[in-house]
Amino acid sequence: MPSFGAGGAGGGIASFIPLILIFVVFYFLLIRPQQKQAKEQQQFLNDLKNGNKVITKGGIHGTITGLTDTVVTLEIAQDVRVKVSRSAIASPESANVAAPAKAGG
Repeated sequence: MPSFGAGGAGGGIASFIPLILIFVVFYFLLIRPQQKQAKEQQQFLNDLKNGNKVITKGGIHGTITGLTDTVVTLEIAQDVRVKVSRSAIASPESANVAAPAKAGG
């Protein structure tokens, strides 16, 4: 008669090793960097203050003129102000401004 003792249990555990390795790779390549980026974004939102130049997630560039816990007032042109959710702020303006490309050759 065949014996299904320790040999069967060892084979079952060994079959889970590739699955565990895949999870570890996903954690270090996907989950952990995303958590770090979310933490940095939250810190940026907490550090906002009047006078900061920012870009919203919708692409609007403006200067912060007012802040509350949930709402940011942006001046997007002289005497033109809009209110947006604090979470709609994507980045500081200087981070996404690229150097203009040269025309011609």
